[in-house]
Amino acid sequence: MGDKIDAYLALRSGGRLLVGRDRIKLLEAVAEHGSITKAAKAAGFSYKTAWDAVDAINNLLPSPAFVTKAGGRAGGGAMVTEEGRRLIEVFHRLEERMSRISSAIAQEGLSGEDKFLLWSVGVKISTRNVFQAEVIEVRKWPVDVEVTLRVSEETLLHAVVTNEAAEELELKPGRKALALVKSSFVRLAPFDEASLSGRNRFHGAVRRRTDAERNSELIVDIGAGKTMTAVIARQTAEDLDLKEGAKVIASFSPTDVILAAD
Repeated sequence: MGDKIDAYLALRSGGRLLVGRDRIKLLEAVAEHGSITKAAKAAGFSYKTAWDAVDAINNLLPSPAFVTKAGGRAGGGAMVTEEGRRLIEVFHRLEERMSRISSAIAQEGLSGEDKFLLWSVGVKISTRNVFQAEVIEVRKWPVDVEVTLRVSEETLLHAVVTNEAAEELELKPGRKALALVKSSFVRLAPFDEASLSGRNRFHGAVRRRTDAERNSELIVDIGAGKTMTAVIARQTAEDLDLKEGAKVIASFSPTDVILAAD
């Protein structure tokens, strides 16, 4: 056939795009303009959509792709980090490679195993909180395995999985994995220094709150460019006075963490 197929590379979570061609365009626009506001306009994003993209990409990477300068969301500048520039380069390289593979598929067809491989790469995940992490400790017990993962230099996350799952995922120190936590599993409470003790308890500040009739979605900045999404009853959010800027403790059980590895 000889036709060149334009393969579109995209990573999604909960039906929302994490990284795709448009968001790479946003990264490139931030690098050019040094401003989220100007980059959003250049890339054809609304300001809110641009910030959703910033949060999603920063959570996906070991270190932030975007860093805001003085002024932040109120109008300050922004810059793309070395990690972000690597993402741009790798994305274009992978998408070009996918185009070559797609062209070969158009000419030669697919075997059953290849079809399954492509399906697994493109599968969507119904989870808002997706973090790239590195296993730093694995403690085995008779039934369960406790896994400690580094999400950033400042943030550790704990998961409990079965021994069978740990073996299948080949979990060991240095192993890279995705840690997923459903937003409905994340609990929020007003900040209290004493309540920081325990596993999977993160000090943060409410960046954005969106209210629906029964529930509220809160985006919590937990530092190091990472955010955590929680969906709680709207009445609870109002009772706790969880407004933008409020300091909170975000927590969840180690058993609520899902681990995925290639």
